[in-house]
Amino acid sequence: MKQEYKIHNKSSMPDNIVAKENKTLDLCESIEKELPYFMIDFFIYLKGSVAITSRLAYLQDILFFCKYLVTETRIVSAESPSEITEDEFAKIRARDVNRFLGDYCNRYFIEKSGTTYLMENHNRSLSRKKSSLSVLFKFLFREEVLKENIVDGFNPIKLPKPQPDAIKRLEIEEVAIMIDAVSTGKGLTEKELQYWEKTKYRDKAILVLFTTFGLRLKELQQLNISSFSFSRGEFKIYRKRGKEVNMPLNESVIKAVTDYIKIERPNETILEDSEKDALFLSMQNKRITEKAIRQLVKKYTSIALGTSRDNGYSPHKLRATAATSLIEYGFSIYDVQNLLDHDNVTTTQLYSAHKKNAKRDIVKQYELLEDEK
Repeated sequence: MKQEYKIHNKSSMPDNIVAKENKTLDLCESIEKELPYFMIDFFIYLKGSVAITSRLAYLQDILFFCKYLVTETRIVSAESPSEITEDEFAKIRARDVNRFLGDYCNRYFIEKSGTTYLMENHNRSLSRKKSSLSVLFKFLFREEVLKENIVDGFNPIKLPKPQPDAIKRLEIEEVAIMIDAVSTGKGLTEKELQYWEKTKYRDKAILVLFTTFGLRLKELQQLNISSFSFSRGEFKIYRKRGKEVNMPLNESVIKAVTDYIKIERPNETILEDSEKDALFLSMQNKRITEKAIRQLVKKYTSIALGTSRDNGYSPHKLRATAATSLIEYGFSIYDVQNLLDHDNVTTTQLYSAHKKNAKRDIVKQYELLEDEK
């Protein structure tokens, strides 16, 4: 059992974000202990090369592959991933990886809490696993642990090209319906209304922040009261790779957040020290979880869409909603790219799909010759 510890935080990053990152680091280290020791230099490489969440994803994929080698192949004689030797790993060929990705990963079973689950991976998941293994094998070849670079022999995995028209998002009219639902309770069931009476200001502030700034789920869940400087008209978020960004506030957001704090958020005197600074709290007076945020977003978006709760949208769809709405209001894709923190402007360009008739509209309004009578 891992010993509990207190974090001595000397960075500008809030304690809750530092604590969450350290939990991810602990998980990374526990996975590394399950993997072969000859990969230790690769673990060090990941620490300095990728974000913490990416590091965790790589390690999880590689551990899954090593477990496959142990239980499903004759390549290794080890009884656990940590016992796989360097010589055994060097026997792996591209065809072995292709069998793992193309056959095993498509359909396999896992045991969990006495229940057998059928697992399937679609091309996007397979592509991520392929990427993780490619990074590992390239590194081991470069470090001369492996004599051959087998990565070029990995079979391609075709991913569907993103189609702008297929991006799921709320239209501006649907955003208005969603905000009306959280403001008035319209469209909620009797049971949901009981919770709504206690959380309506919180839920409204969450939805307004999502649809105004296109925040990622993690960015919103980690917000603190100290993140906001209302006198300066801005609030602070932490993007991927710990990047600190100041976001400007507008009147709608200020009202939604301050209404929640003044009217509904519990008084600090009844909160535990660890929760005093957390902005959004659950009914148990704990920092709201990502799962709870997903559920409330699905609930209110389902009302806007006129569909079942299960078919409501995720927080990421509100990120897409923010992008398309901003472009529709006339902001450039470069402004929207900066606001949403897209690494590549081509990602932002996908959200301008609703302007597919823009060329026709421009030409129609630009008549050089007046109608002759």
